[in-house]
Amino acid sequence: MTALLATAHGGGAWAQRDAPALLLAGRYRPGIDLGDYWVSEKYDGVRGVWDGRQLTTRGGERVNAPDWFTHGWPATPMDGELWAGRGAFEHAQSTIGRAQAGDDAWRRMRFMVFDLPAHPGHFDERLAALRSTVAAIGQPWVVAVPQRKVADDAELQAWLRDVVRGGGEGLMLHRGASLYRAGRGDDLLKLKLHDDAEARVVGHLPGTGRHAGRLGALLVETPQGQRFRLGTGLTDAQREQPPPLGSWVTYRYRGLHAGSGLPRFASFVRVRSDEPRFRDVR
Repeated sequence: MTALLATAHGGGAWAQRDAPALLLAGRYRPGIDLGDYWVSEKYDGVRGVWDGRQLTTRGGERVNAPDWFTHGWPATPMDGELWAGRGAFEHAQSTIGRAQAGDDAWRRMRFMVFDLPAHPGHFDERLAALRSTVAAIGQPWVVAVPQRKVADDAELQAWLRDVVRGGGEGLMLHRGASLYRAGRGDDLLKLKLHDDAEARVVGHLPGTGRHAGRLGALLVETPQGQRFRLGTGLTDAQREQPPPLGSWVTYRYRGLHAGSGLPRFASFVRVRSDEPRFRDVR
C-alpha cells in the first residue's frame, strides 16, 4: 500500500444547498458563572435544521426524511439534533445519509429541538417559545430538549459523569441572556470528558510489522490545514479496508502540543459520513 492524495469528495445522497448560519459551541471552562446558563445533555447524532420548509444538515444538505416525519411542522425554523438514542450514532448517520432509508429506520429517529434560530429574543425567551412550538406539533418524535439549571461546577461534573456512564456524550450549556448569533463563542458551550474533532483523510500510509501489507495509519488534514498521522484506534477490518480518501473522520485527543498546535495522543473514533463538508457539531 502506498500513500495517496485525497480526491474531491462528492455529496452522497443529499441535495446540496447553502449552509445555514448556525450558533456553534465553544468549550466549557471552570470559573464560568453557571447561574447564567441552562444545561442539557449533548446528543450524539446529526445536527438538523428545519428552515420552515424542509429539513437539512448543518452543512446545508437536504435530509430525505419521509413525508410523515415532517408533516405539520410549522414555518418556524428549528435547530436540533437528529438522534436515534444513546449509543446509536451509526443508525442515525446511516438513516440520514440514505436517499430512502425506509419507515422502519426513521421510526427510531427523534428530532431533539434545542433552539429557534429566527426568534428575536434571548434564549430564556426562546426556550419558552420552543416548548410551546414543540407542544403544538404534537408528534412523539419531535422533542424539546430538557434544560435545567445547576448550582455549581461540582453538580455539573456529577451530571456529566452520570450521562457518560449511561452511554451519553456530554453536556451543553446555553447562556440564558444570549441572542441567536451565528458563530462560535460563550453563548453556547460543550462539556465532555475528552476532546474530539474532525479531520479529512488525505492519505493511506503503509503499515510495518504486524500491519505490513495493510494500513498503518491515516494521513489526515484539519480544517486549518494541519496534517498528522492517525494510527491508533483502528480495527483490523478498518486497516484492511480503510476509510476512503476524502472522507471525514472523528478523532479523540488530549490537548494540543504547545509548539505545533497538533493534537496530543490522537486516536481514531469513526468515519463521519453524515456531511461531505467539514462538520463540527454544536
